[in-house]
Amino acid sequence: MKTKLKETLAWKKLEKHFNDIENIHLRELFFLDKERAKKFTIRDEGIYFDFSKHRITTETIDLLISLARERGLEEKMAAMFSGKRINTTENRAVLHVALRTPIEEEIIIDGHNIVTDVHEVLDKMDWFSSKVRNGEWKGFTEKPIKNIVNIGIGGSDLGPVMAYEALKYYSNRDLEFRFVSNVDGDDFTEAVKTFNPEETLFIVSSKTFTTLETMTNAHTARKWLLAALKDEKAVARHFVAVSTNEKAVEAFGIDTHNMFGFWDWVGGRYSMDSAIGLSTMIAIGAEQFKDMLSGFHSMDEHFRNTPLNKNIPVIMGLLSVWYGDFFNAQTQAILPYSRYLHRFPAYLQQLTMESNGKHVTIEGNSVDYQTSAIYWGEPGTNGQHSFYQLIHQGTELIPCDFFGFKTSLNPLPPHQDYLMANVIAQGEALAFGKTEKELVQEGVSAELIPHKTFEGNRPSSTFLMEKLTPQMLGKLIAMYEHSVFVQGVIWGINSFDQMGVELGKVLAKNIIPELQNKETALNHDSSTNALIEFYRK
Repeated sequence: MKTKLKETLAWKKLEKHFNDIENIHLRELFFLDKERAKKFTIRDEGIYFDFSKHRITTETIDLLISLARERGLEEKMAAMFSGKRINTTENRAVLHVALRTPIEEEIIIDGHNIVTDVHEVLDKMDWFSSKVRNGEWKGFTEKPIKNIVNIGIGGSDLGPVMAYEALKYYSNRDLEFRFVSNVDGDDFTEAVKTFNPEETLFIVSSKTFTTLETMTNAHTARKWLLAALKDEKAVARHFVAVSTNEKAVEAFGIDTHNMFGFWDWVGGRYSMDSAIGLSTMIAIGAEQFKDMLSGFHSMDEHFRNTPLNKNIPVIMGLLSVWYGDFFNAQTQAILPYSRYLHRFPAYLQQLTMESNGKHVTIEGNSVDYQTSAIYWGEPGTNGQHSFYQLIHQGTELIPCDFFGFKTSLNPLPPHQDYLMANVIAQGEALAFGKTEKELVQEGVSAELIPHKTFEGNRPSSTFLMEKLTPQMLGKLIAMYEHSVFVQGVIWGINSFDQMGVELGKVLAKNIIPELQNKETALNHDSSTNALIEFYRK
C-alpha cells in the first residue's frame, strides 16, 4: 500500500475529529439527538444491531467509511470473493466463503470451479454422519457408535467445540461428544475415561497429519483402542481423518475412503464449516448443518452487497479501529447472554488475534499504530459477578459486544425476562453511569458518593436476535470473520497467515529430546537451561 495509514487524508481528518469529540459524554450525545438510537441501529439478517452507545457521531462514521474507501476496502472485498491470492505471504487465495456457497454458483480458481469440490465433501460428510447417527456405522465388534471424540487443535478444535456447545439443543442426545486438543495427557485421559472403546469413534483433524499435539493425542487414542480390541484392523472402524495427507492417514491405519479433505485456501480458524465440522454434522445432522451454512452465506452476501454505512461487519470493524487506534482501548469484551455460547469468546480469540495480531504491514514495514485488540469474555449473567466491576469503574476503556435472544430454547419463566433485562441494563449502565448529583438526590452519604459514582461513557454494541438457531450461529460467525477482514484492510496487514505461531513450536521440538535424554548438552540461555535442568531432576 503506497500511502501509509497515518498519512491518508481520512486518518488526518479522524485525528482532528477525535480531538473535537474525545471528551463529549454519551449523555450529551443522546440529549442533543433524540433520533440517535434510530440513526445508529441496523436491522438486517434477523439481527438488531444497536451501536448508538458508542462515542461517535454521524461525522465519525462518515470519516471511518472514507478511511475504508481510501484503504481500498471495496476493491479488496471483491478480490477476496473472486479468489485472488490476497494471502500474499503464503501466495494463497482466501476463500472460506466458498465453503458455504450454494452448489449452483461458481468460484473459479485456476480454471476450476471449487464450489463443486466443496459440495462433494459435504455430500460425503452427509453420507458418513447419517450412518453414525442412525447406527449403521458399527465398530470393530459390531456395536454401534455412541461416543465421538474430535482430536484437533486451534481451528480444528475451537470451531467444532464452540459449534457443538452452541447448538447442543439441536444435537442427537444418544451420542456423547468430547473434544481433545491439549497435548497435556490429562485432556485425553479425562475425555475417554467413561467410554467403551468398542463404541467410540475418533475424528483426527489435521490438514498435514503431522501437527505435534494432534498426532500425539491420535497415537495415544490408537494405543487406547488397541489395548482393548487387540487387532490392528479395528483402527479403520474407529478412526476417520480430516486431512489432505493421504499417505500418512493410510499409514496410521485409517481407510482413506473415510478421509475428508479440505484446501489450502481455507485457514484453520476459518474452517469450522468445512470437513473440520464433521463432528458438528454428526451432532446436529446434515440438514441443520446446511442451515448453518446458509446463515454463513447470507451474511457473506450482506457483507458483499450492502452499502458500507448499513453493513454490519463493516461498522463493527471500523468501530474496533476507532477505539484501538484513537482511544487506545487494548481489549474488547464479548458478552453473550446465552449459556450455549459460552465457548464463543474463546473461538473469537483465535479468529481475531491470530488474524490481526501482526506488527508489520503486507509490505513488511513496522506499523506505528495498534492492531488487534485482546478479545475476551464470558456469558452473562456470570460475568456481572466477576469482571464487570472493572468494565464499569476500572481505569481501562473496554468496548463491549452484548448478545441476547428474545426467545429461550428452554423456556423457564421468568428466567428469560431476567436475562434480557440484564443485557439491556448493562449497556445503559455503561453508557450513562450514575452521577454525583443523582446520588445526592437519592440521599447517598457523602463518604460513599465517590465509590458509588459511575462515570459512564463506556461504549458497547448490543446484538438482539429472535433465538439461537444453526442459521443464526452461522451469521454471527461470518459477521466476525468479515469484521476481522475490515480491520486488517485498514491496518494494511495480512489477516490470513499466522507466522507467530511457529517459533515456539519449533523451539519445543528442539527441547523435547533434551528433556528425554539427561545427557544431552544444553546450549540455551541461562534461564532456559535452568528450567530444563529442573525438569530433568
